Amino acid sequence: MNAAPRTLVVRLDSAGDVLLAGPAVRAVAAGSSTTAMLCGPAGAPAARLLPGVDEVLVHEAPWVGLDPPPVSPDACRELIGAVAARRFDRALILVSYHQSPLPAALLLRLAGVPWIGADSEDYPGALLDLRHRRAPGRHEAEAALDLARAAGFVPPPGDDGALR
Repeated sequence: MNAAPRTLVVRLDSAGDVLLAGPAVRAVAAGSSTTAMLCGPAGAPAARLLPGVDEVLVHEAPWVGLDPPPVSPDACRELIGAVAARRFDRALILVSYHQSPLPAALLLRLAGVPWIGADSEDYPGALLDLRHRRAPGRHEAEAALDLARAAGFVPPPGDDGALR
C-alpha cells in the first residue's frame, strides 16, 4: 500500500500564475501518490501542461480575478462534492502576495480535506494546518516552492526547482 498522500494543489487565477506553480507542483508530485490541481477556467489549460498533474478540477472562484462571477451556492456545492469524492489527504493553496487563501481553505474544509497549507497574512483559525509566511519580495515560483517545502514536499532528485 502506498503511504504517499493524495494531494490537491490550488491555483485559481491566470494561466501564467499556474505555470509559475510548476516547480512546486513537481515537488508535490514527487511526494504524492496522486496530484490534482484545482484551477480557474483561465488556468486549467496551463495546469494540463505541468508534469506530475494527474487531474485538473476547474472552479471559477468569486474571490479571484478582475471580473469575478457572483457567489453561487450551487457552484460551491459542486466544488465541495467534487473535492470530497476524490478524498484528498492534503492540499496546498497557492496565492499571490495580495490574495487570501482562506475562501478556498473554507471550501476544502467543507469537502473534508484533513490537512491544508497556504501562505497567509491573515489569521486562519482552523482553516489552515500550515500557515506559512511568504518571504518579502519573493518571486511567485520561489514562494510556491517555499510553501511546498514547508509542507514536506521537496523536488525530486535532479530537479533544481527552476521554471521549465
